[in-house]
Amino acid sequence: MVDNIPLLSHVHNGLTIEGYSRAAVQTCWRVNELKLLFDVGVQPWDFMGTPTMFISHAHLDHIAALPAYVSRRRMMKMDPPIIYLPDSAVDMAWKMLQTFRSLDRGAMPCELIGLLDGDETKIGREYVVKSMNVHHTIDALGFIVYQRRHKLKPEYLDLPGEKIRDLKMAGTEITTEQRVPVFAYTGDTSPKGLDNNPEFYESKILISELTFAAPEHRRSKIHKHGHMHVDDYRERADNFKNELIIGSHASTRYTDVQIRRFVKKALPGMLDDRLKLWI
Repeated sequence: MVDNIPLLSHVHNGLTIEGYSRAAVQTCWRVNELKLLFDVGVQPWDFMGTPTMFISHAHLDHIAALPAYVSRRRMMKMDPPIIYLPDSAVDMAWKMLQTFRSLDRGAMPCELIGLLDGDETKIGREYVVKSMNVHHTIDALGFIVYQRRHKLKPEYLDLPGEKIRDLKMAGTEITTEQRVPVFAYTGDTSPKGLDNNPEFYESKILISELTFAAPEHRRSKIHKHGHMHVDDYRERADNFKNELIIGSHASTRYTDVQIRRFVKKALPGMLDDRLKLWI
């Protein structure tokens, strides 16, 4: 094991959230049980073994380590990764990789797939990732991971197993799909990113940005630059149905002590103790 950047870890409902996020510095996340990465502002050595990544937007603190991720997998003889990102960023991201290929004299094998608002990406048989536009200074996406559960249709509940088997073998659709939002990541966004996509509020785990917290920082300016203030959380406290809310991407204007103090003053109950500051 090589520890080359600071990482935090938290387990909730069987999912291990790992990562590091600080505005203008680095952002990266891994949900190990889902075999998914989100953003690559830095690339922990241990994260390289995860083959699928979703990038929220192309700001440097969210994409800078993409060449390292791709190159390391090649050097370790792993399969090329699949990387999903906003469609408008695909061509420039590919050019960046090819520039590093020339500098590094090593191949950059990967698949870049552009995403638009509402696109759905199947991850194995059990999960699907939905992409949604959020509100930032450049094209940006948030993501929700849904677990797909299939339940027998009501009209077949009382049938014996043999009959159900026969119907299934005959090609009859005997189940309906139910989707449970188990994990969500907003990336960088103003409050519009949440309000325009209320599904974020329903996910069991939500990672959302909480960049600003000081009372003197003007929210109109913060929102203009595609970010959120702790008072945006306070005003929407009743909207959050999540079991766990991770507030991340804190501004480097604050020390850790200041962030905690400002947030706890604005939200004394920390949203019924569901809000965890990632600092």
